[in-house]
Amino acid sequence: MVRVKICGVTNYEDALIAAEAGADMLGLNFYKPSPRYIPPDEAATLCDHLRDELGNECPVLVGVFVNEVVGVVSAIMDQVGLDFAQLSGDESDEMAAELRGVAFKSIRPRNKDEALDDTRYYMPHFPEDERVPSLLLDAYRPNLYGGTGEEASIEVAQAVKNEVPRLMLAGGLTPENVADRIAAIQPWGVDVASGVELPGDKTKKDASRIRTFVEAVHSVDV
Repeated sequence: MVRVKICGVTNYEDALIAAEAGADMLGLNFYKPSPRYIPPDEAATLCDHLRDELGNECPVLVGVFVNEVVGVVSAIMDQVGLDFAQLSGDESDEMAAELRGVAFKSIRPRNKDEALDDTRYYMPHFPEDERVPSLLLDAYRPNLYGGTGEEASIEVAQAVKNEVPRLMLAGGLTPENVADRIAAIQPWGVDVASGVELPGDKTKKDASRIRTFVEAVHSVDV
């Protein structure tokens, strides 16, 4: 079954709704310029409460970081109690190597050749843990690090999938289009943020759209 990551969660209510809807992963954003940013102390409380409520059924908790240093990533992971980190900026392969085992990389290539170059650059540091993707592919948009609502190219996604054991697809996914995108690309997992938000509010999710999104993902045989 294709895995689901609900990203940009900023509050406990939305986290619990996503978990109970069947999300495999939740993404908490620690990039301060993002409208989906959550302070580490609030994230720690959210994660503690979620684990208390759900126990072993708690989704994998992922921190989203953009161009942070290893020390900061590690400190926030410890403070919040995160399972993994997602590196969504311009991080080097050296940083990926330092965080290997607890981090996976997100890439935003402009074209197929760049996508394959990026994939092979980070390939030696893909996580082995099968609860998380080897690599996350997002849509390219200058100066924006995810959550753009724009779709990644199918050609690019298929090229990367051929190189990657567990590809997670992001970029412009919605309850209305995710089934078709999965059928076309057959990724290991999908990631959504803006596609399940309330209109005009990037800090709140729409419970109905979360549930419909997860149902649409699970309706596809891959």
